Amino acid sequence: MMIEAVDAMKTNSVLPIPLPTSLISSLTATISATATASVTPLPTVIPGPEIDQQFVGDGGKKTLWVIFVAMVIASAGFAALSWRVPIQRRLYHVITTLILIFASISYFAMATGHGVSVHKTVIRHQNDHVPDTFTTVERQVFWARYVDWALTTPLLLLDLSLLAGLNGAHILMAVVADVIMILTGLFAAFGSEGTPQKWGWYAISCISFLVVIWHLAVNGRAQANARSQKVGSFFLAIAGYTLVLWTAYPIVWGIADGSRKLSVDAEIIAYAVLDVLAKPIFGLWLLITHANIPETNIDLGGFWSYGFGGEGAVRLEDDGA
Repeated sequence: MMIEAVDAMKTNSVLPIPLPTSLISSLTATISATATASVTPLPTVIPGPEIDQQFVGDGGKKTLWVIFVAMVIASAGFAALSWRVPIQRRLYHVITTLILIFASISYFAMATGHGVSVHKTVIRHQNDHVPDTFTTVERQVFWARYVDWALTTPLLLLDLSLLAGLNGAHILMAVVADVIMILTGLFAAFGSEGTPQKWGWYAISCISFLVVIWHLAVNGRAQANARSQKVGSFFLAIAGYTLVLWTAYPIVWGIADGSRKLSVDAEIIAYAVLDVLAKPIFGLWLLITHANIPETNIDLGGFWSYGFGGEGAVRLEDDGA
């Protein structure tokens, strides 16, 4: 309206008395400056980095404590079973009991918060018309779980290898491949985002797993069939069961620590189910069936049963007989 008034001044259509040109120019400049000053430019807003914290909740904590108690009870149960057989035939019982003891310690560490670290990852989101944004993901990694696996999975392999009757060379290679699989999985869990390092470690872990499968599925099955038909059938069933479970572990890892699509609580529950199936259920199946198939017995004498002093006494008695 003010500008229209000035235009009217110029044309002398409103005011009967013409104003000086200098006064009209001065009024026009003042009105334009006022109009320009009234329009405040919008500030450029660059959003700061977002923080996505992926921590364990109440459901995950309760699950860890429940599985810890279950593993302790299973450990005590397998230890009690071992006392029912002669010491020279307790090898499977001792190995299985140790598996459950290591698992109990691992779950106690995770439940108390002493076996966990926070891994920070910065994710960059590229945008077309606005500046790129960044998200900092802070996710808990339960490294005690990897320590557990590095100790228990070689013992599980030893159980299966002794059942099949594998030779020492194949057992050593399978165990080493298994340890490499676990350690590289741990390195991948702490890997940097946006670089091939993370998934490179994961690929090495998967290749090592294939080596383990080859030793069990090819060499182990052949040796088990050579022992007897019953041993071969049992080994095929329990080894196949184990390999199916072990295949589920890297799948859970890929959607949990790998891509972070699975919450920490859901990750804990998934691993808890797999651990129960792969350890106490596996051990119970192995020991019950082993007791009913005499061909699976491994009679260990000498140092295992009598120690160094007893071993010499037994040998002298045998020589004099």
